Amino acid sequence: MEFKRIKDLREDHDMYQKDVAKLLGISQQYYSEYEKGKRTIPIQHLITLAKFYETSIDYIVGLTDENNFKKTS
Repeated sequence: MEFKRIKDLREDHDMYQKDVAKLLGISQQYYSEYEKGKRTIPIQHLITLAKFYETSIDYIVGLTDENNFKKTS
């Protein structure tokens, strides 16, 4: 399953894959596979991403379109 929103959130925060991978304690290649849907994201990583991006896991996985994130310029 592809998680397009993790890429969108990362780009909205002007971050590179290597930055998010470091946050999660994994390699950039491993994180890239999350974005492409080649690897399932563990719940602990979803929790970390939701906290970091200040949004819900439901938003990240596409169960809701409501995002609490406020983009800063």
